[in-house]
Amino acid sequence: MMRLPRLPILLPPRGAVLGALCALYLLPGLIGHDPWKGDDATHFGVAYSMLDGGHWLIPRLAGEPWLDSPPLFHWIAAVLAKVIGLVLPLHDAARLATGLFAGIMIACLWAAARRFIGQEAARGAVLVALGCLGLLVHAHEFQPAIVHLAATAALYWGLALLPEQPRRGGALAGAALGLGFLAVGLPVLITLGPLLLLLPLIWSRLRTSQGAHGMLAALAVAAPLILIWPLTLYLKDPAAFAAWWTRELAGLKPGSNVSLSLWNFLQLLSWFAWPALPLAAWTLWKERRRLIEPRTLIPLTSFVVLLAVQSVFSEPRSLNALPLLPPLILLAAPATLSLRRGAANAFDWFGMMTFSLLAGLIWLGWAAMVFGVPPQIAKNMVRQVPGFVAQFMPTIFAVSLALTFAWLWLIFASPRSPQRGTMHWAAGVTLCWGLLMALWLPWVNYDRSYRHVAASLKAALPAERGCIAGRGLGSTQRAAFHYFAGIQTARDGSRAAAQCRLYLVQGTAQKEAPPSGSGWRKIWEGSRPSDRSERFRLYARP
Repeated sequence: MMRLPRLPILLPPRGAVLGALCALYLLPGLIGHDPWKGDDATHFGVAYSMLDGGHWLIPRLAGEPWLDSPPLFHWIAAVLAKVIGLVLPLHDAARLATGLFAGIMIACLWAAARRFIGQEAARGAVLVALGCLGLLVHAHEFQPAIVHLAATAALYWGLALLPEQPRRGGALAGAALGLGFLAVGLPVLITLGPLLLLLPLIWSRLRTSQGAHGMLAALAVAAPLILIWPLTLYLKDPAAFAAWWTRELAGLKPGSNVSLSLWNFLQLLSWFAWPALPLAAWTLWKERRRLIEPRTLIPLTSFVVLLAVQSVFSEPRSLNALPLLPPLILLAAPATLSLRRGAANAFDWFGMMTFSLLAGLIWLGWAAMVFGVPPQIAKNMVRQVPGFVAQFMPTIFAVSLALTFAWLWLIFASPRSPQRGTMHWAAGVTLCWGLLMALWLPWVNYDRSYRHVAASLKAALPAERGCIAGRGLGSTQRAAFHYFAGIQTARDGSRAAAQCRLYLVQGTAQKEAPPSGSGWRKIWEGSRPSDRSERFRLYARP
């Protein structure tokens, strides 16, 4: 029987090969599509308002102040859009900020694991991060929560450096805390701050003069970074500062049922943190007599603190579970080298079968979209997204075929290695995400974008339109209409809205609620083709 030539790389991959795998994971999904309904469109709208109106200190969304979080992430996205927007669409260039911080997270996890555990386990940490199911979508979505992960990973790297290089490690930890606050706000301080306070109590190497120097360096770097934006905001606009601070404090209100929230978070992690969670559990079992060693103590303490804080203050949903991933990944890294042969082989077999089957289904769905075969699947996809017409694109087809053959070569020709299963899992996630973003992206983009409905609305506007009042519009819709159609609405009930002759209402397909008063007539109605409930109506009066 003919044997495939062995891969010309070592397992686990290292150097440029590992970097290329990370790039293959990160880049698909960041570019090539419009801002999508949800956080992607909302946060891009904030960055776009910085470019469109110059609102850098007080972020705005479609003309109104937006104070959900400090603006560091949106600053960086806006700068990237300004620079790289010369060669890419603005939304694609801005979304690269997400890839930047996801890359920082992976690099910092690698550096921390290398310090705590060793070179081989550090590569395992990268593979586990790439394989985490819960990270996949959020690592390609335009939202600042990814900065929380990058800050957590950078904090671990700083802590790993503290004993030998206290000033450098402390400065890195402080920068992680301060910059994380500038992008996310108080959630970073209440999740990462307690870890810095607890560590000197449970880690003896920090109860030394060098450890004290490192902690002071962390405080010296973190404090000005934390204070610079709130203090400037307070001096420039006390009312905006008060609104932001009130919102931040409101987020610290404990939930009504903490035990239920904790249980729901644990249930969510059972799939969200796969395969990091079972690998981390194996590490804890294997190291159960050495839990006080920093490589286990720091991520374990961090995970417990994070889980407790998130259970008290946050709803158990995927975005709030993201900060729990970095400590689990660090805990999982040693297990990639120490799994027993039977468990390692089962994990490898499960990954190969799962992603081979999933890749086949992605190809099947693409064939149904493009060629109408199988007909039943083609009908279902048309029913899901009415009006979409797929086209055969030779370049995309060739790239997808190359990815598929690379996967088959990998699973059949890769040499035996303790990290073979983790490598196959990370490569399988990368393959399926790449295929989905190559073959299905036009279909998903047509379903999730507001480009077409915004264009239809813009075409229906009178030549002398004046201001437009709005009612019921969510942040996603306001951001999309601002970007695609240049429309900024005056909020219903405001003095400006009372003077407007046009009124844009977001409602449902079943119920029409025209604006109050006489003389209004509907001049346009529209919705996204796949949305059977959301409906927009434009009214005009003389």
